[in-house]
Amino acid sequence: MINDAPRFEAVTHFAGSDATVVLTGSVENAAAPALSATLDAAIDRHPTSMTLDLANLDFMGAAGLIAVTSAENRLASLGVTLNVQSPSALVNRVLGMMELAETARLDRSTPEGGHLGPEQLGGSNGSTQHFASSLSTRDLRRVTGMPTDPDVVDGALRLIVELARLSVGGADGVSVSLMRHGVLSTVAASDQTIMAMDATQYATGEGPCVDASVEGHWFHAESLVNETRWPSFTPAARSLGIRAILSSPLTAIDKPVGALNIYSRTAETFDIKDQKAAAVVAQKASTILSDASAGVSDMQMATRFQEALRSREVVSLAKGIIMARDGSDAVEAFSTLLHLSLSDGVPLLQRAAAIVHSAVKPGIESGSAER
Repeated sequence: MINDAPRFEAVTHFAGSDATVVLTGSVENAAAPALSATLDAAIDRHPTSMTLDLANLDFMGAAGLIAVTSAENRLASLGVTLNVQSPSALVNRVLGMMELAETARLDRSTPEGGHLGPEQLGGSNGSTQHFASSLSTRDLRRVTGMPTDPDVVDGALRLIVELARLSVGGADGVSVSLMRHGVLSTVAASDQTIMAMDATQYATGEGPCVDASVEGHWFHAESLVNETRWPSFTPAARSLGIRAILSSPLTAIDKPVGALNIYSRTAETFDIKDQKAAAVVAQKASTILSDASAGVSDMQMATRFQEALRSREVVSLAKGIIMARDGSDAVEAFSTLLHLSLSDGVPLLQRAAAIVHSAVKPGIESGSAER
């Protein structure tokens, strides 16, 4: 039997009490347990500092992200910060999605046996915290620039598919469709059944995926049992057990270029909360595509990098305020912040900033303004 699993290696080096874990290759779902074991073994030796060297890492999926952030959480309890060293452009984009990954893990759990195809794997248990980066401004082009190389972009979109599956309730399968060279095609999908669903839409020229990609607004097929908008596509979808589809448009520099497609075996499963979560994931994917399409200057990249750091700081401050106010832990505090955001449609960062502002305003109690 030929083993076509992506290459992965994790090696730990100790210099006194300082640990450095060097990752090489690709952290797909199957490699996540090995990564977790390596990180746990290093932490068990109680290092005073720990660095994750990602210079030779090609890709990190959601399962790997969860493994690393679980280790970061363990280190934080010991008063040790996990430093991230030399990530590639793609891996840095993955790390920039930490907020989305945290949302996914806290707000949803992956149902057993709920996938559409045999290739799909469930997520691991764990909670997510934020990384402390050791990157310098002079490294911005190498680290934060998203090149136009389709392989790099497609790698980031593979993570988008994984995170969408985790963050949208009822999602049994996810794909990303993109228009390239005038042809709509699937560049990332959770399994072959989903690939077939997309291909059927391309062949018939109809379906929510096609319409969202062309028209630039979302399409929601609440129940394919009674759906009449796509007479050629719908019977094929029903024959494979699909009962609901949610397609959100993807844009690059404000032009529709594709769609994020979420499939479910259950009719009428995507509620308002799920639709909002899908929109957030689609926006993340659109940012990736816009960065790849536009000539992003050094100054723009520097500004985005600093804004990302400030955003993490604001969210961390808001979590600390909620922890002090409610006597909760970090995971519970983020869950509270998330639900406050989703309840009235306010972006998470904006909600976090409001909590921080309320806490520091004279005469206002931090526990009263943002309930």
